[in-house]
Amino acid sequence: MGLRFQQLKKLWLLYLFLLFFAFFMFAISINLYVTSIQSADSELRHPKPPPKRRSLWPHKNIVAHYIGKGDIFGNMTADDYNINLFQPINGEGADGRPVVVPPRDRFRMQRFFRLNSFNLLASDRIPLNRTLKDYRTPECRDKKYASGLPSTSVIIVFHNEAWSVLLRTITSVINRSPRHLLKEIILVDDASDRSYLKRQLDSYVKVLAVPTRIFRMKKRSGLVPARLLGAEHARGDVLTFLDAHCECSRGWLEPLLSRIKESRKVVICPVIDIISDDNFSYTKTFENHWGGFNWQLSFRWFSSERKQQMPNSSSKDGTAPIASPGMAGGLFAIDRKYFYEMGSYDANMRVWGGENVEMSFRIWQCGGRVEISPCSHVGHVFRSSTPYTFPGGMSEVLTDNLARAATVWMDDWQYFVMLYTSGLTLGAKDKVNVTERVALREKLQCKPFSWYLENIWPEHFFPAPDRFFGKIIWLDGETECAQAYSKHMKNLPGRALSREWKRAFEEIETKSDELLSLIDLERDKCLRPLKEDVPRSSLSPVTVGDCTSHAQSMDMFVITPRGQIMTNDNVCLTYRQPKLGVIKMLKNRNATTSNVILSQCANDSSQLWIYDMDTQQISHRESKLCLTLKAATNSRLQKVEKVVLSMECDFKDITQKWGLIPLPWRM
Repeated sequence: MGLRFQQLKKLWLLYLFLLFFAFFMFAISINLYVTSIQSADSELRHPKPPPKRRSLWPHKNIVAHYIGKGDIFGNMTADDYNINLFQPINGEGADGRPVVVPPRDRFRMQRFFRLNSFNLLASDRIPLNRTLKDYRTPECRDKKYASGLPSTSVIIVFHNEAWSVLLRTITSVINRSPRHLLKEIILVDDASDRSYLKRQLDSYVKVLAVPTRIFRMKKRSGLVPARLLGAEHARGDVLTFLDAHCECSRGWLEPLLSRIKESRKVVICPVIDIISDDNFSYTKTFENHWGGFNWQLSFRWFSSERKQQMPNSSSKDGTAPIASPGMAGGLFAIDRKYFYEMGSYDANMRVWGGENVEMSFRIWQCGGRVEISPCSHVGHVFRSSTPYTFPGGMSEVLTDNLARAATVWMDDWQYFVMLYTSGLTLGAKDKVNVTERVALREKLQCKPFSWYLENIWPEHFFPAPDRFFGKIIWLDGETECAQAYSKHMKNLPGRALSREWKRAFEEIETKSDELLSLIDLERDKCLRPLKEDVPRSSLSPVTVGDCTSHAQSMDMFVITPRGQIMTNDNVCLTYRQPKLGVIKMLKNRNATTSNVILSQCANDSSQLWIYDMDTQQISHRESKLCLTLKAATNSRLQKVEKVVLSMECDFKDITQKWGLIPLPWRM
């Protein structure tokens, strides 16, 4: 009993202590709160001057503004622009390997990436003479070139280029070019304002092993005027143009000069390998590719086999140059005299863009050739955005340049480009003065653009007089356009006897104005990629959507007489052979997986289709399955989407009815 009383007494005392302590802390809190309010009120009535602090950094003028946070992504100063951070580390980037910037420098790396749109810190760690592998094929390594090759002047235009990248370009040209073939290097400064590209660069080139001269533009003029200035002072037999962010690999020069010695009317380009803008790794690209242009005249690489190689060469000769309908424009070699005979560049093209289009058309149409040598490899830093200024505005400059090229060289197709290129209108033709270039075309007795398409680029995806160009709509039977189209087809004599595309084109053309006037851009449903931003190199399922313009023009199609259904960027409607289990489902009309995709065009039976004017069905030539609109479940997104499949044909099925609505493309 006594023991229990003692325990209760201790617990009671502990309780009283805790209660007192809690009350004490509460009183202190109230006191602090009241004091803070009084202090704040006093500061409002009698504010104190801010304390004087000495800045850790000297005052700097802001010369450029970027959206970002704090010091990492903040404004760039004059010191940032003019600093030369080149500190090479032996072995970095050797053999074209990627450079890893230490974690402690990652913030600076991201900040300085904005200056040139590539990883400047990675470049500055790589020695100027870094080693590269021999990227040539065994056939090219074993190839022997004749003596007496012409000499060349290498012309490099730069504008605010990074020190390490520019000098690595120059060093690779010197180290990997036979000295007796390299007449000189000509640098043209397009009004750079970086301080290290002035006296420091002048001093550097004076001690190079190859004669190197610098010419400076008085004002920012762009690629074409700068290259013309360099060509004007060149003394070599051949002009070799390079960008200022390249690396030449072993044996790059001899194949170019050898081809020009064989034919002075050839404009020869190297295989352009990829130097990463992120880590400056050097990646070899495949040799068998060629260039062309999309509907907006943007340059594109294509990899399909081409029949047309160098005349009189064996198709099995892996060293023979590949004929290319277009050139990228940054890297090529041309006989100096021939360059001027063919009109050099259009001197009225401003800054950059379109000059490669103009030269490609001009060389081919006026009797020359554009080729890519598989034995010449030059790396190029490909950037996702341009860091350069465009006096006059990028969009305005580019569209004006394209309008000049199209007006002079594309004949009827100039209207197609102007109708379907953002920023261009039919009025652009009247805004450009191309009198001199038209006179040049007449003087050189150049061939028409139709000849170029038929003979140089027969696999092209542009409209043509014997092709359909327009939209493919789903005939749901509800819209005026769909009803008028179905009625027109049902009244055609002998419609059930013909499945030839040519007959369909002719019959549709007679009603083109009426059908075009009836189409409802919102109610009618047009064939288009399932994704709006589909990359041109990927495989994209197909759906239907409103007929307003697609961001990449992939809701408009060109159909050839053979039955290829093509769209912009050399993309074709393709039947993809499904697995055996899916084939059975297609027969039973239960499939939910798309077997129709948009993919790169090829000379393949999977891309050949037939149109039945009687039933308005589009069927695959080999599988005999018909294009069908069906709801399918996207397993990844877990949602139902409308996709176009190829399924067993049923002439009563309204989901298999399709109409062809012509669009204008020439005057």
